[in-house]
Amino acid sequence: MPLPYRRLTACMTRFQGHSLLIDCGEGTQVGIKDRGWSVKPLDAICFTHFHADHISGLPGLLLTLGNAERTEPLLIIGPRGVEKVVNSLRIIAPELPFPIRFYELKEKEHRIEMDGYTIEAFQVKHNVICYGYSVVIPRAGKFDPCKARENDIPMKYWNRLQKGETLEDENGRVLTSDMILGKPRKGIRLTYCTDTRPVPAIVRHAADADLLICEGMYGEDGKEAKAREYKHMTFYEAARIAKEAGVKRLWLTHYSPSLVRPEEFMGKVRKIYPNAVPGKDGKTITLDFQEE
Repeated sequence: MPLPYRRLTACMTRFQGHSLLIDCGEGTQVGIKDRGWSVKPLDAICFTHFHADHISGLPGLLLTLGNAERTEPLLIIGPRGVEKVVNSLRIIAPELPFPIRFYELKEKEHRIEMDGYTIEAFQVKHNVICYGYSVVIPRAGKFDPCKARENDIPMKYWNRLQKGETLEDENGRVLTSDMILGKPRKGIRLTYCTDTRPVPAIVRHAADADLLICEGMYGEDGKEAKAREYKHMTFYEAARIAKEAGVKRLWLTHYSPSLVRPEEFMGKVRKIYPNAVPGKDGKTITLDFQEE
């Protein structure tokens, strides 16, 4: 349930003028506006699952996009039945000036190529079908002038090839960026999962992530059985996942309404995984490529 200083679940990412939203709980639009951000450049909305606290903010957001005279298509990604669920909610938002395209997650893992980044969807374990997501921004290798000369690539093509273009020279030879670049460098990985028990898929997809945003429904002692019953995680289970995956940092989120001071439990969490912090409304970070 929403609390006075805690809205429901949502995560927005921004990259080179493109925005992505994961989940859209009640109050999502207010949170975005509080940050001074906009929903207008939204490329896609990914839903982990269809419980109300993760999707109840969608009709209002769609109406806001419509009132902003958006005409570009909006991609909505979610578990099996996503089109039916969204169209049911659209009873109160029936007329929109833009088309909605749907991507239904039917397999345990999906890879979706976006404009300059990739979305990885992976099935987790809740009491309904639920997915986690990784947002991955690749990084090309460094320019290697020796390699360019070895492959007899004229200098006039170097700049365009570094930008990822595929070209054809005067002799009809196809030129690709790997002919002038070294091995791909480490990119950026953000992994987001909530409403799940610990499963190996989370560790696999969060491996070496720059940030893992992970549910921690319970921090109090004696909540382990309840977490197992309702298919959620404790703070300490999330910390063990972060440690095993070797992530750079962990943000806990999706607290029980009864857990109003998550920071009280962080001492025990950090004994398992030191670089953990309690998430809160409006928390943001800029993830940059690592310098080599």
